[in-house]
Amino acid sequence: MLAELDAEDLRLNREAAQAQLAAAEADARLAAAEFERVKVLFERQLVSRSLFDARRSALDAANSRVAQARAQLDVAGNQAAYGQLRAPAAGVIATRSVEAGQVVAAGQTVFGLAEDGEREVAIALPEAAVGRFEVGQAVAVELWAAPGRRVPGRIREIAPAADPAARTYAARVTLELPEDVRVELGQSARVYAANAAAAALGVPLSALTEADGSPVVFVVREGGVLRRVPVRTGPFGETQVPVLSGLRPEDWVVVSGVHLLEDGQRVRPVDRDNRPVEPGRAPEAEADEAAAALEAGAARVNAALAG
Repeated sequence: MLAELDAEDLRLNREAAQAQLAAAEADARLAAAEFERVKVLFERQLVSRSLFDARRSALDAANSRVAQARAQLDVAGNQAAYGQLRAPAAGVIATRSVEAGQVVAAGQTVFGLAEDGEREVAIALPEAAVGRFEVGQAVAVELWAAPGRRVPGRIREIAPAADPAARTYAARVTLELPEDVRVELGQSARVYAANAAAAALGVPLSALTEADGSPVVFVVREGGVLRRVPVRTGPFGETQVPVLSGLRPEDWVVVSGVHLLEDGQRVRPVDRDNRPVEPGRAPEAEADEAAAALEAGAARVNAALAG
């Protein structure tokens, strides 16, 4: 039990309801006795029909008042039981909205209870991306109190309507905690969700062409031979296209003039500045080596001038 209303008024209301029920039952007994007497006299034709009907109506009214008084007594009993506020489950009192001696109204919030069960994380999904999430989807949760360590979780529910002010969809994530991880109520966390459309590989828009109604790219193989490779793409961006399957991270992809190429054609790879490059070696590495050589040459010239 968390709180209790002043029971004196509730007790008096219940006693008053009991007294009303007793009075109604007494009136009903009197009305029943009078009806039986009038009934006997009516059967002997010693009283009028109207008097007999009046006593029968009085008996029906008395029985109705008994039923009404009994219902009022039940209501008073329920109100007396409502005077004790009990927690529906074990947990922790997170908020308290009233003080001792305060007058409260029916339905007023008194306590906020955080149930001591499995831990959940409350998040808000953006309106533009809510379609990429579904109930039961696996996510990873990183506690701000334990950065760098992620624990598994699953989306338990997603609100069917957006918040009218924030225009986001409320969602709850159930944590699947290992035994050595403890999460306290009220802690903050960050939720990571894998997005199938966010691929690790991507190519410029100019690298993509079409063959037999499917997207393809041209990959430079050994000896400078081109191979047309079908790919599965994600949503097109402004400058790039995510590649979900079909390419490897080490593949060299032609990014210009693909509409003029043929499968099996031999080419000589160059960078964007028309400098020859060696397939299998990142252009960034060659650029770094060239910059380092240029800096070394400049250092030698400066040293010669200083001498």
